[in-house]
Amino acid sequence: MPTVELRFSAQPEHVRTARLVAAAVARRAGVDEALLDEVRLAVGEACSRAVGLHRSHDITAPVTVVLIEEEKAFSIEVGDAVPGPGDNTSLPARFRGAGGGPETDADSEDEMGLAVISGLVDDVEVRSATDGGVIRMSWPTTPAVVAP
Repeated sequence: MPTVELRFSAQPEHVRTARLVAAAVARRAGVDEALLDEVRLAVGEACSRAVGLHRSHDITAPVTVVLIEEEKAFSIEVGDAVPGPGDNTSLPARFRGAGGGPETDADSEDEMGLAVISGLVDDVEVRSATDGGVIRMSWPTTPAVVAP
């Protein structure tokens, strides 16, 4: 299972590079050409969200992007270092289930970004832990055809 890991400082100008690398690795992994725009947009949204969280919480740790080529899928994990309580209560209400408390403007903005990602990607998982959060997105791959 080949893996590529990117780490970049929480600067908006690095998001474009992450998008380009993700699309190139996705293409090589066998993600359908028609889905590559979705990969770029979803990675851009997830990375922009992580950059915004780092900047608003004055975190200097890098944003991480892990690109994982599996047998029948290609996955991307975008991680931030913003500590959460570990029980997903730091996520917007839509992504944590009922009973998460009142929604703030920051929650609303965060929920919008996560809604965009979930609209682009069929297989998405959002996790929050005491050491940070992760958005994991997956796309199916098609095996390479070997000519006889």
